[in-house]
Amino acid sequence: MNKKQKKVLIRIIVSIALLTIIAIITSEGIGISVLSDNRIMQLVLYLIPYFVIGYDILKKAFKGIMNRQVFDENFLMAVATIGAICLGEYREGVAVMLFYQIGELFQSYAVGKSRRNISELMDIRPDYANIEGEDGLLQVDPDEVEIGTIIVVSPGEKVPIDGVVVEGTASVNTSALTGESVPRTISVDDEVISGCINMTGVLKIRTTKEFGESTVSKILELVENSSSKKSRSENFISRFAHYYTPAVCYSALALAVIPPVIRLIIGMSPEFGNWVYRALTFLVISCPCALVISIPLSFFAGIGGASKAGVLVKGSNYLEALASVKHMVFDKTGTLTKGIFEVTGIHHNELEDEKLLELSAHAECYSNHPISKSIRTAYGKTIDQTRVTDVEEISGKGVTAKVDGMEIAIGNSKLMEQMSIKYENCHKVGTILHVAINGAYAGHIVISDVLKDTSKEAIARLHKMGVKKTIMLTGDSKNVAEYVAAELGIMHVSSELLPGDKVAKVEELLDAKPEKEKLAFVGDGINDAPVLSRADVGIAMGALGSDAAIEAADIVLMDDDPLKIAKAIGISKKCMRIVYENIYFAIGVKLICLLLGALGIANMWLAIFADVGVMVIAVLNAIRALMVKKI
Repeated sequence: MNKKQKKVLIRIIVSIALLTIIAIITSEGIGISVLSDNRIMQLVLYLIPYFVIGYDILKKAFKGIMNRQVFDENFLMAVATIGAICLGEYREGVAVMLFYQIGELFQSYAVGKSRRNISELMDIRPDYANIEGEDGLLQVDPDEVEIGTIIVVSPGEKVPIDGVVVEGTASVNTSALTGESVPRTISVDDEVISGCINMTGVLKIRTTKEFGESTVSKILELVENSSSKKSRSENFISRFAHYYTPAVCYSALALAVIPPVIRLIIGMSPEFGNWVYRALTFLVISCPCALVISIPLSFFAGIGGASKAGVLVKGSNYLEALASVKHMVFDKTGTLTKGIFEVTGIHHNELEDEKLLELSAHAECYSNHPISKSIRTAYGKTIDQTRVTDVEEISGKGVTAKVDGMEIAIGNSKLMEQMSIKYENCHKVGTILHVAINGAYAGHIVISDVLKDTSKEAIARLHKMGVKKTIMLTGDSKNVAEYVAAELGIMHVSSELLPGDKVAKVEELLDAKPEKEKLAFVGDGINDAPVLSRADVGIAMGALGSDAAIEAADIVLMDDDPLKIAKAIGISKKCMRIVYENIYFAIGVKLICLLLGALGIANMWLAIFADVGVMVIAVLNAIRALMVKKI
């Protein structure tokens, strides 16, 4: 509980104590007879707890009037309570203000709880970076560290900037980023991202990014800006409150004036006090606090709970859209498969296997594609880049280069067709890389990717959660794509796609689906930025360190477990369920109580429940959106 909340709590306790004392000393038969009969003395006594508990509400209402922003909950509470006191209902007037403040305290605590979840994520912000100086380690501001600087991270310290380990081995805790408690072991040549906590050995890391471009900065910026992108439900409630509050104020005024005037005209007693009391009760009941507070709080709690689970949502509008996803489109490599490629065969080659691998590895030496890395790994020897010239990467097809003066072309069948080279098909399932030397076919290399352990379970769970269509888009060959789709239970597959083809395919799927149903694209975030941006909901997974993912995606899953996709949808559905529960409950109770108030059946105590009681129940319900462990 923060300082402000403690002050409100103290005021609530003091007000309750004062009300109890006043009730005792003014009650007939028990209290002081002078006080129990003297209305002025009672008024003075009740004004003490009233101002103790309500001075800030009165102050806000006055400021709103002065700024010509009259119609808000502070104005409603001020008018209703002052009116009740003027009618001699001192206890009810103070009680309305007291219970309103109790409701506000509940709301403040709930928001604070949600913020603490996000604050735990914010704790990944590093305070300093260690660099080696003449007199030992120097602590400097991470912003001052340039790319290529060697920084030292000791056990217990946060990794301040993205980089590559150049010395040391250690276990690092990534729970603040991924939501997973199992540490990861890293050693020399491994990439490490900012925000991790070093748990064991001393690490020396060569920085590869400036602090402002590092993973930790990107994530913090994403979370800090998440509240600015509001959902349709939040925007509706804001517009609703904008028109609703003035409408109920004028309705209450009409209820206080019109019936007494009509009664007076037809010769009956006007009973102004009775109708004014009804109007004040009507005002208290009509306060839209439950809706205005609980709906944004539900989304805020949902985003906070998701962040703790390693699911970063850029705004409540994306959380709302995710709950309506019926079409889920996947990239294959790195999303459903591990992206760890292994050479599993070399066929139709006249050169020795080792020589073909040597030439292929050198031709691929400048590429960062996982397939290129797998060939270099299979070769297993040091690459001499001085032997390589004229490297050209042909998007979606392969690479051409000169190695020892020989023209090497390595890529898929499209590259061979482009170069008019006759190639041999392969009977094995895998990615087939055809190799040509000096324009003549030299054989092909079979590379196989490994499915992630949880991919099949994730697809099955998505189908159970109401996803109508699962589609896989890949640049891989047809036989590999169909094999993977069949293994995982994916309904539709499109293969041999260039990066631009994926965007066109998503456009086609968007046009074909019903308007109310949303389409999500899930990619590894490295080269899927255009598709992530085009989908209704772009989900980047395994996005640690990927700027493209954090920039282009609407939702970022901070590890590479496909089950997190189902978890993200589960969180969004739970959040939306809570939102609608609060809307229906709050509006339903309000309408019933407003009718009872207008008919004179409801008194101020029922009005307190209709306002504060409903708000407290809605706020407590909203807090459930934080609880995401069992989803």
